[in-house]
Amino acid sequence: MDLAKKLSKFYQYMMTSEGLVAIVVSIFVFTVLYYYMIKFLFDNESGALAILFVFVMIIAGAIISFVDKINSAIYLIVPAIFVMGILILYSVEIKRLIWARRNTKLLDAKHGEGISYDEDKVQHCIAEIIKALQNMAKNDVGAILVLTAGSFPTQILDSGVRLESDISSELIESVFFPKTPLHDGAMIITGTKITAAGCFLPLSQNIENIPKDLGTRHRAGIGVTETIDVISFIVSEETGIISIARAGKIIRYADTEALKKVLSKYYWQELESARK
Repeated sequence: MDLAKKLSKFYQYMMTSEGLVAIVVSIFVFTVLYYYMIKFLFDNESGALAILFVFVMIIAGAIISFVDKINSAIYLIVPAIFVMGILILYSVEIKRLIWARRNTKLLDAKHGEGISYDEDKVQHCIAEIIKALQNMAKNDVGAILVLTAGSFPTQILDSGVRLESDISSELIESVFFPKTPLHDGAMIITGTKITAAGCFLPLSQNIENIPKDLGTRHRAGIGVTETIDVISFIVSEETGIISIARAGKIIRYADTEALKKVLSKYYWQELESARK
């Protein structure tokens, strides 16, 4: 069957009520599917893979149009293979998206309630967090601080103790002081408030990419960032090294400038974005 006959047959089918509904629904479903698939790839810095997908779909459409013996099911098989590949390659990122939307509580940052954007207040919070991290690093006190700009799973918050306190280096250091009841858990910070402390975090399952000298505290600090869009600061109890984790990746040996850069971005960009 040549292209003209195929187009004629397609036109006749489209003129029927059933055909029109089926085509409209198919176009809508595939448009939404392809849009979010391509958007996901670009958001995860995989634009080349998204362009490859579009190119392959164009080639597949051309083959179906001009080669008679090719089954049109190929146009469904190709995206199915890409979807399976994305599920395998980006399992961590997909898990983060799903968990961020499951059983979450919209905290104050969502609507900007209780969060001050006064420059002096923000600078005070940044200075207090950095001071606490550096003091704990100097004294080899282990700690995990998690900064969230929006929603956060209630099961993690409920595993600790709700504080809803202002940020101060003294409070942070007292929580993580060895042998205190909350020192083994994580502290959750939302905006200018310490939301909870002593919280239990999910451990990272990506063991192959985590240096062997990093223990459970680092696995927890990295693990929470694999499934939720948050930033975690980890202080090693053994070495006093400060690390920053985001999206399942860790940066070690964070100095004052690195801490200030990450915290400034959190307060002036991420919280403002979450408020809108």
